[in-house]
Amino acid sequence: MLGLFRAVMPKEDRFFDLFAQHATTLVAGAKALKDLMEGGDGMEAASARVNQHEEEADEITRQVMDAVHRSFITPFDRSDIQALTTSLDDAIDQMRKTAKVVSLFEVKTFEPQMREMAAIIVEAAELTVQAVALLPNMRQNASRLTELAVAVTRTEERADQIYDAGRKALFLANRTGDPMAFIVGIDIYSHLEKVVDRFEDVANRISGIVVEQV
Repeated sequence: MLGLFRAVMPKEDRFFDLFAQHATTLVAGAKALKDLMEGGDGMEAASARVNQHEEEADEITRQVMDAVHRSFITPFDRSDIQALTTSLDDAIDQMRKTAKVVSLFEVKTFEPQMREMAAIIVEAAELTVQAVALLPNMRQNASRLTELAVAVTRTEERADQIYDAGRKALFLANRTGDPMAFIVGIDIYSHLEKVVDRFEDVANRISGIVVEQV
């Protein structure tokens, strides 16, 4: 009876719009982070953009959480909505932490592998936008959503390989030189890896929702 009641009642479709907005801020933040990793004169502006998009994401998160409490009917389980929103927010929070480390230690140039990881972050963000856009019709799009989740996982695997290669190169370049350059470089690599990991968390959340709903 409860299932029939839920089926005939209107659902709060605003959640899907908010998810889409949230995912879009991730792409914008990822592109800003990529620009930051290019170094040069545009670093300060790129860092400011990362911060701006993180603040936008925080506002969207607030709206989702408020809607969860106010809505009688939600498109899927409330805890899943909150978990997906949190994972989206965690991704851009980690971008901001990466930009903060760069600013804190006054880094001006970046290793090729760092730039590669930043490009992969953009790729993961764009895959996330595609996945979120399919959520309103997840039953019809279940196969494609699974494909996108796998694609995000593959980006994470590629990022791990680049992460290891970058750390090794950093060690070889600094083992008889500047230890602080090695320490700071490792910190940046660690934050970049965490950004990619957070996108994998998003993909896993979406996969879990699809399994439950389909």
